[in-house]
Amino acid sequence: MSAINGGSIIDTEGPVADGDVGYAVDGAVAVITLDRPWAHNALNVHMIRRLAEAMDAACCDQEVRAIVLTGAGEKAFSAGGDLGELIPRLTKGELEILVPDPAKRFFSDAFKPIVAAVNGICLAGGLEILLGTDIRVAAEHAVFGLPEVRWGLVPGGGTHVRLPQQVPWAIAMHLLLTGDHIDAPRAAQHGLVTEVVAAARVRERAMEVAGDIARNAPVAVRTAKEIAVRALGNEPRFALELALNERVLRTEDAVEGPRAFMEKRSPRYRNR
Repeated sequence: MSAINGGSIIDTEGPVADGDVGYAVDGAVAVITLDRPWAHNALNVHMIRRLAEAMDAACCDQEVRAIVLTGAGEKAFSAGGDLGELIPRLTKGELEILVPDPAKRFFSDAFKPIVAAVNGICLAGGLEILLGTDIRVAAEHAVFGLPEVRWGLVPGGGTHVRLPQQVPWAIAMHLLLTGDHIDAPRAAQHGLVTEVVAAARVRERAMEVAGDIARNAPVAVRTAKEIAVRALGNEPRFALELALNERVLRTEDAVEGPRAFMEKRSPRYRNR
């Protein structure tokens, strides 16, 4: 069973290792799929590790010139971290699951272009993953948000650094501080996604864009992205986010929020 509470993070019943990350190569394009559609592609520990492995495979394959990242099914790219398995491990101190290197975040050292096909819900950790991609094609019904503060958490996967770089400050702060979400047209208006298409076209369009990239000179393409990414100088900013995220994860509120979600009640925060 799975449920969404307030357009938020997912909790599930059943094996904690269910779900996977698919990997396939279509010509010069690698396709990586978050594959847990019955739980809106909510991320567990197994999937985070498999995602890293899939991205490494694409980056190491000399025949792959572009990457498409999407979610399985028609409802979700990813609704974030699994509150029943992933988040409790983070609050117990296993932050290296999410951030194995303090100076890196999702795909921050992957210099092959990544095109996201956002086929629905893109919240919390799903949005953090999206911020590590380069070009984003969204379905008309997609929604984007960061509900972590509602549950005593913060999005510690690079969002505090990347989001204000990619959208206007006031929009970034609205998403970070309210836990609210925005729809696909507004996300495109503020530059969070590149374009919005009909749901039936989202993956096809992402493959078209990736194909256009793959036809260009591969060394030039990789170098163009590497220059742009390295020029941001985000490594020390990521390290700062990690240090402050650890402070939040050690609080009683960080334990109370996910517990309240699982118990289907309003959280009782104590500011400590």
